[in-house]
Amino acid sequence: MTSTIRCDIVSAEEEIFHGKVKLVVATGEMGELGIAPRHAPLITRLKPGQVRVILENGEEQFFYVSGGILEVQPQVVTVLTDTAIRAKDLDEAAARQAKDEAEKLLLNRTDAIEIAEAQAQLAQALAQLQALERLRKNLKH
Repeated sequence: MTSTIRCDIVSAEEEIFHGKVKLVVATGEMGELGIAPRHAPLITRLKPGQVRVILENGEEQFFYVSGGILEVQPQVVTVLTDTAIRAKDLDEAAARQAKDEAEKLLLNRTDAIEIAEAQAQLAQALAQLQALERLRKNLKH
């Protein structure tokens, strides 16, 4: 019985992770997904947020993704996204600044396109801050 599955996390710029894992956890449009070996084939869109992988040795690694696609095949889980960053490499100050700017844009809204753009920026900034917070909590344990 297979106890691992290959996982690839790929952004528009580079492959950020490639390896064998016991579990992949991500947030799909319909909620949280846990992908283990022998999972049924699946394809779904991802919300901006955290992807967590549990390696063969039990170590956890955390990544921020800007949304994207999660594809599950019999031998591999693939996360395709525009932006993928290891959670430990996120810039908290920049994320807070982006959040503040998006909130200001929402207060000074002028048209539907600007509101949608500000809401998307706010969602991304909040997802980055949440990924950082989860990383901090897991490092304490």
